[in-house]
Amino acid sequence: MQTSTRLALCMMGALACAIAPAAHAQASREPIRLAADAGVVTPVDRWQIQDSAKAQQGGADISLPGYSTKEWYPVSGHATVMAGLLENDAFKHDVFYSDNLRAVQVPEASGNLFVTPWWYRTEFTLPKAPAGRHTLLRTNGMIASADVWVNGHQVADHADLAGAYPVHEFDVTRWLHADTNVLAMRVYPGDPRMSLSMGWVDWNPTPPDNNMGPWRGVDIVQTGPVQLSFPHVLSTLSLPDLSRAALTVKVTAKNLDTAAHDATISGTVAGVAVQQTVHLAPGQTQVVSFSPSTTPGLALDHPNIWWPIGMGDHPLYPLELTAAVDGATSDKTEATFGIRSASSKLTKQGYRQFFINGRPLLIRGGGWAPDMFLRDDPARMEAEFSYIANLGLNTIRSEGKLENQRFYDLADRHGILILAGWECCDKWESAAKTGGAPWTDADMKVAKDSMASEARLLRNHPSVIGFFIGSDNAPPPAIARMYADTLREEDWQLPVISAAVPQATAEAGPSGMKMAGPYDWIPPSYWYADKLGGAFGFDSEVSAGADIPRMEDLTRMLSPQEQEALWKYPQARQFHASADWSTFAVLTPFDDALAHRYGAPTSLADYVAKAQLDNYDNVRAQFEAFNARMDAAKPATGVIYWMLNNAWPSLHWHLYDYYMNPAGAYFGAKKANEPVHIQYSYDTRDIVLVNHTLEDVRGLKAHVRVRNLDGDVRFDKQLQDIDLGGNRTRTVARLPVIAGLSTAYFVELDLTGADGTPVSRNVYWLSTRPDVLDWANSNWYLTPLTQYADLTALRSLPVATSDIHATTRHEGHDEVTTVTLSVPAASKAVALFQHVSIHRGAHGDLALPIRWTDNDVTLWPGESITLTARYAMQGTAEPVVEVSGWNVPARTVPAAVTQDTVH
Repeated sequence: MQTSTRLALCMMGALACAIAPAAHAQASREPIRLAADAGVVTPVDRWQIQDSAKAQQGGADISLPGYSTKEWYPVSGHATVMAGLLENDAFKHDVFYSDNLRAVQVPEASGNLFVTPWWYRTEFTLPKAPAGRHTLLRTNGMIASADVWVNGHQVADHADLAGAYPVHEFDVTRWLHADTNVLAMRVYPGDPRMSLSMGWVDWNPTPPDNNMGPWRGVDIVQTGPVQLSFPHVLSTLSLPDLSRAALTVKVTAKNLDTAAHDATISGTVAGVAVQQTVHLAPGQTQVVSFSPSTTPGLALDHPNIWWPIGMGDHPLYPLELTAAVDGATSDKTEATFGIRSASSKLTKQGYRQFFINGRPLLIRGGGWAPDMFLRDDPARMEAEFSYIANLGLNTIRSEGKLENQRFYDLADRHGILILAGWECCDKWESAAKTGGAPWTDADMKVAKDSMASEARLLRNHPSVIGFFIGSDNAPPPAIARMYADTLREEDWQLPVISAAVPQATAEAGPSGMKMAGPYDWIPPSYWYADKLGGAFGFDSEVSAGADIPRMEDLTRMLSPQEQEALWKYPQARQFHASADWSTFAVLTPFDDALAHRYGAPTSLADYVAKAQLDNYDNVRAQFEAFNARMDAAKPATGVIYWMLNNAWPSLHWHLYDYYMNPAGAYFGAKKANEPVHIQYSYDTRDIVLVNHTLEDVRGLKAHVRVRNLDGDVRFDKQLQDIDLGGNRTRTVARLPVIAGLSTAYFVELDLTGADGTPVSRNVYWLSTRPDVLDWANSNWYLTPLTQYADLTALRSLPVATSDIHATTRHEGHDEVTTVTLSVPAASKAVALFQHVSIHRGAHGDLALPIRWTDNDVTLWPGESITLTARYAMQGTAEPVVEVSGWNVPARTVPAAVTQDTVH
């Protein structure tokens, strides 16, 4: 019986194969204990959930103490229904393997499991509180909507509590009592085509439950009679000297009582004391402000300036405020912020260019994907940001799938810029499409609440530099006006971008973006063109499509039959390429190019090896082309690789795969995005130096060699005493037309500092037969070719060997492994594209996540390179280094621990 068939049978009859609530989760049945102190926010960190088809009582009964939840599932605080079922091992087979997910997606197979509401229930204990204490229930986003009960009383209706992003608060004080209380929510299923929730389009299968649940969590808030909320800091920075910053601090004070109160708001911002007393009538809300005119200390001299990664440090300042009523603490709030200026303007060609602290920068980023079940995993999110920094990228674009507070905190700390915005292709853009259903008044309210809530979440974060109010379509006038008005009401100071396509709105003006493809395979030379997705202007999403994971990941995600089809049958549909859209369900353009350029694959291993070479080459070229033109007369101002990561194991669109196993695409991007970099231009044969830092570099030395397949050097040039300005490029040489080249040949570039320290090393494999693009027959996702480059001679390279020396040391909670690869001078062959991986023990798992200084490296006889990897310490097994390559047989060596370093 096929795996998917077995899973389908398990899913029939409303989870007939679901197990009882896991023993390890029994602790989640204990009530959450709340503190009595004012100003305390307690996240609901555990629920019990059940399908309303099984739990058929009403909310008045389910929200009472003593209600039996014997057959309910204990889940974590942010769990969607599907995430909660996965936490309970409810499915007997890995839903990420092969097409097992299909059985969960089909309502007939799953017994309509996700078309009825689901109950979320939790209990909490509340100590006896002093007079004037209020308890609020805060929901941070609900997919798609929910009714809410507390202790038998309904406090919210799904008509009012709807949408993935709006934050809602309810004062539930009058229904609570000391000791045990019950909160219950009936969460309604969503359809992203019908509600303002979350959709997945072509880059991920649709989650079977459509992400139903409180995905951003629910909080229980304790406050006195005056509540503080929405603290934020507006900073005006002197440009260009950055020597002064004027801060304006705002916080919303709300009187929750039926009696008037005087409240004293005090605290510190960036170490400056602030204080103000306000009179609040019953139920009154007032925005309390502090500025240099009221508090002269808020005019800062020589502030610490926040810079993006690669341009400077990322210091953050604290804001802490307290409200006191009658001498007692009523509420507390805090935030962090950075001082920086973020702006944009249109170039002469009409493309958007961003400036940070008055300095232009090339936006180099990727499109963000959360886990497809929206599982909240702090350790993974931290690891992903470490990958982004390791890649040398400076930006994430979120096309919808907007994240929680932790995401933006990490971006602030790592110096990663965020371009946030609404998503395409579902309800969010239905009103913008021809024939799309217009929004109702209820839709407009949810959208306005969403915009306000996101503005409040994002505006303190120095990492956030803009918001797209449209993606594949600009919003129609009424919606665009609503977004602009809402942002203005929320003190939004950053660029508002009409869409990720070249469209305009009256309020935001021209977008300054282009979205002309490609999304499928094109050759590296494409990126140097002056049309479509070439390196000019701002490309809001673009890449060459397929990114093939390494072998160990393919065997985790594909069945044996799918693995065979991957290399044998280019026309075969792959569920892990696209579960829904036929355009990308086959890898034909990629497979055809691989066969023409490198030779038809002879096995899955051969296919994967060729794919890594191609992915590295193409991703590197995409970023390098934009590098080359970042300060040109017609500048390239931004490129967002589509995509950065995957929500599930995929054969498409990622710089690192779902398993976080860096492969060719990762190291191609990392190479191109070095802070100071040497590169080759496919269009002009120029050798270009790129400096993404703000510091001038002097006395650089460049060494340029062109080699035949046999290693024979056909061109050799050394350049001395090169100065390179900060945030600039410089062309230092142009390769001549060279006679006598083999059909496939190499360009080897080395850049060192004045003292000989290695700065950048870059190796290209090129063909004397160029790729020829058929521009006239381009479409929205690719440009076909009339001729492919011929790199098939790479197959004739003789076997090469590397000497490997590896050691490991402990640094805090990390292992740091250093690997030196050396090709003996007596060797007869280049060691092409050597990949180094680390296992935890001789037969152990890969050490992942892992951050390398470099990888996928090419060396000639007599050359060596030292690579360093950092990864989490785990267990006691000695690390083992594995090295393999295009023509380098796999070898393993131990990486013994040589010393301990304590931090």
